[in-house]
Parts: sequence; structure tokens; C-alpha cells
Amino acid sequence: MNKLDKIISYLDNTLKNNEIPDYPEALNGLQLRGNSNIKKVGAAVDAALPVIYKAIDAKVDLLIVHHGIFWEGAQKIDGALYKKIKASIDSGMAIYSSHIPLDVHSKFGNNALMAQAIGLKGGKSFLEWKGIKIGLQFDYKTKRKQLIKQIENSINGKVHLAPGGKETIKSIGIITGGAGSMVKAVAKEGIDTFITGEGAHHTFTLAEELGVNLIYAGHYLSETFGVKKLATHIGKKFKIKNTFIDHPTGL
Repeated sequence: MNKLDKIISYLDNTLKNNEIPDYPEALNGLQLRGNSNIKKVGAAVDAALPVIYKAIDAKVDLLIVHHGIFWEGAQKIDGALYKKIKASIDSGMAIYSSHIPLDVHSKFGNNALMAQAIGLKGGKSFLEWKGIKIGLQFDYKTKRKQLIKQIENSINGKVHLAPGGKETIKSIGIITGGAGSMVKAVAKEGIDTFITGEGAHHTFTLAEELGVNLIYAGHYLSETFGVKKLATHIGKKFKIKNTFIDHPTGL
């Protein structure tokens, strides 16, 4: 088995791609085959065209992303999609994507790593989605201002707050990415403070009405944790170089 296939097999088994449900368009796993001899692994949140170009310039042989190249489902291989695929094939770069499996993983997951960066411990899985628990919840008493400071330190950026709950926090739920629309379900779990990446306009006022502190930490910033950790781990395990391709959206 060549090095690419060894890494892919390891990732598939570690992330449990065949066991974890996801959106059909996610296509978790190897999305584009590249050269067999992997000397450098790269990590990125999105398989966007500028990211592809940056990864190629950085001489990445295997790019691990959270959001892959097929989110629009079946489509013509034209425009940006054609450019992504052609540039990657021409350079010999393989692309591997992991969405929900990476979000919920206990070691490499965005939820777990963000919680760790904030300083939260002893969390348990919560909020069922397609037969799995998609978030982490914590019994954690603190002041809202202090928690916001901890979150901003963890992402090295600013958060946006819908201050629906009390200043004294007792319970926290985390679902990274675009989970703002789940605020009602989170409130039903008895959680007073919900940390996510982003949400639609109505989620702000809904959080106020539900009495929940809803903290938007940014979709991009809340989902850099998993791919970074995974690429670093793969680099060490397979004795290859690793890098993070940073392409923030500000959202």
C-alpha cells in the first residue's frame, strides 16, 4: 500500500466516516486522488479556489479540508469547480474532506478542541441529530464577560453576543460552525449559554426570547481547530511535513 492510501485508510478508520451521518453533499473521505508519495500534508477549512492555489504554492501533496469541493451536489465540471480539479490534478495534490465526523470526534473534533481551548473540561455529548449527538455540553459556572474573554482568546478574534440569558452562566453548549438555527433545541436541553459559529438573523432575537446567551464565534474561526490538529497528527505519525492554509472569511 502506498503512502497516500495508508494515510487515507488511517483517516477513514480514525474518523469513522462510514458510521457518522452527514449531509449527502459532504462526501467525506478522499475526494480527489493525487500522487502516491506524500511528503507534505496541508490543512484548511474550505476547499475554495484561493485555498487550492495557496496549497499548491506551498507544495502540499495531500490537502485535508472541513468543507470539500462538492457541496452543490451533482454539477457540471466547469467554472471554479473545473479550475479546482484541474489545478489539483496538474499539481498531483490529493484532497480529503471530513465534515461532521471531524466536528464530533473526541480527539480531533472541532467541538472538543474548541472547548479545550476555552478551558472547559468534563463535557458530555448532547443534542441528537440523525441518530448521533452533535454537540458538547458542560456544567460550568462563570460570568458571561469572563467566558467571552476566554472564547476570544481561544480563536484570537472577536465574538458577537445575543445576550438573551443571565450574566451568571451555569451551563454551556458547543456546536461549532453554522448551528445558530439549533438554539431552540439547545434551550430545550436546559442550557443557558450556546456557543456556535454563526446563525441567521432571526436566531439573535430568538435567543433573546428563549433566555439564552447565544455566542457567535465565527463559522471559520470555530472550525479551524480540527483540521489543524489532524494535519499536525498526520505529519508526526507518517513523518511528513505539515502546514495550515489560512483563508479566513470573517464569517
